[in-house]
Amino acid sequence: MRAGLLSGEEIALLDVREEKTFAARHLLLAASAPLSRIELLIADLVPRLTTPIVLCDAGEGLADRAKTRLSALGYTNIDTLDGGIDAWEREGGTLFSGVHVPSKAFGEFVETTYHTPSIGADELRARLERGEPTVILDSRPFTEYEVMNIPGGINMPGAELVHRLDQVPRADDALIVVNCAGRTRSIIGAQSLINAGTPGRVVALRNGTMGWELAGLSLEHGSTRAAPLPSPERVRLARERAAAVARRFGVTAIDAATLDAWRAERHRRSLYVFDVRQPDEYAAGHLADAVNAAGGQLVQETDRYVGARGARIVLFDPDEVRAVMTASWLIQMGWREVRILTRPPAGETLVSGPRPAPVLGLESARPATIDAAGLEAELASGQVRVIDLALSRAYKAGHIPGAVHAVRARLVKAVAAAGAAPLVLTSDDGILATLASGDPGLPAGTRVLAGGTAAWIAAGLPTVGAPLWTDEPDDIEPKPFEVETNLEQAMRNYLSWEIDLVDRLKLDGTLSFKTYPKTA
Repeated sequence: MRAGLLSGEEIALLDVREEKTFAARHLLLAASAPLSRIELLIADLVPRLTTPIVLCDAGEGLADRAKTRLSALGYTNIDTLDGGIDAWEREGGTLFSGVHVPSKAFGEFVETTYHTPSIGADELRARLERGEPTVILDSRPFTEYEVMNIPGGINMPGAELVHRLDQVPRADDALIVVNCAGRTRSIIGAQSLINAGTPGRVVALRNGTMGWELAGLSLEHGSTRAAPLPSPERVRLARERAAAVARRFGVTAIDAATLDAWRAERHRRSLYVFDVRQPDEYAAGHLADAVNAAGGQLVQETDRYVGARGARIVLFDPDEVRAVMTASWLIQMGWREVRILTRPPAGETLVSGPRPAPVLGLESARPATIDAAGLEAELASGQVRVIDLALSRAYKAGHIPGAVHAVRARLVKAVAAAGAAPLVLTSDDGILATLASGDPGLPAGTRVLAGGTAAWIAAGLPTVGAPLWTDEPDDIEPKPFEVETNLEQAMRNYLSWEIDLVDRLKLDGTLSFKTYPKTA
């Protein structure tokens, strides 16, 4: 296993336990691909059916079940890790906690290596109170920013910083402060502006919004301040800054002919095509095979998007800037074949709207179904039991009255505990329930709510929030600011964990990052 990870050849190491269980202890380079949702994830995470895949678990038998399922979906080169993660640890390997660990460790590496300057919450507050020129740029996606932000902060997601910076008026002596919720995106964002030669002083907000709250300061909620797209003249200036970054870090472009050649070789080399623009730009027109992965998030959560190490990665951005900045970081993270593309192949029609995520196995699923009105009637007469397979966060936000929640990987156990009445499965949109309807061990006559809980809601039927768990859900690892108890300690623990990652990385030896001099 270690030799495969160090070889530079393509390999996908997938941990098929639920995300919260995965987050407790896992191999550094394992991507989370829970068995419960694997059909929803695998086509984008590991697009080539012949990719060498190694599945791991902690001895629960999930890896063997995942191997059977992936084989049925057409994957042909699958192994399981003998002895699971415990064997890895017994043989001297290091296990890690948390999610997106390679990306988080990389952020700490960048700060340590390049001495990225930072400012603490109290110092920033004092500066603002004195009225000193300051611009606060929130480098998270807008959906995170609008939930909470530093007062006065302007939303400018990570890869947009160099692209849109000049759209924000600022004094020549203004301090530019980049923040996120914790550390990684603050550091990467600030260092992006520094690498691009941004005039003036740039710093990261130390520990982000969590550090701000831990200092006893209040956040804003529901803010809508966002930097607009740059004018053509400002795009030209941003390209000049990005060009210096490209030279320093060896970012290179491919032409349309090369992209087409790589597409033709997808049967023997994995290819990921990412559109690194913002979702609204992507929806306005994108390459048919491009996944939207806004640049900052691709760096922040690389293992969410790319399951096959050693793969080819192409970043599309007609303005070039965001692709260059994103590629510069992926190259430093150790990805060897990263290229940018600024023009689509001649004659290739761009596709508008969001791209539906491919779901393997859905077309062959043929469950018996019941509509919302029929289910309402059966529930009223007490003739049915409903199990909801949605992610626990969505289930808690609103579910069919009386529906109990189950994690799909433990569905058969949940069914046994739910009583003898006829069974109906649901999920948020019905897709996961449809897939699960074919799982071994379910009782004959199991039905699926057509359209899922969304169809129930569309029919004007009520939902409730009080959960009914079949067991403790472990399908989601909550963010530190989402925990329901001991919030302050959770945030402190998270920040300490993140800071310690660089030292833990040295113990593992399966991942190294690249350093570059300040000038090419």
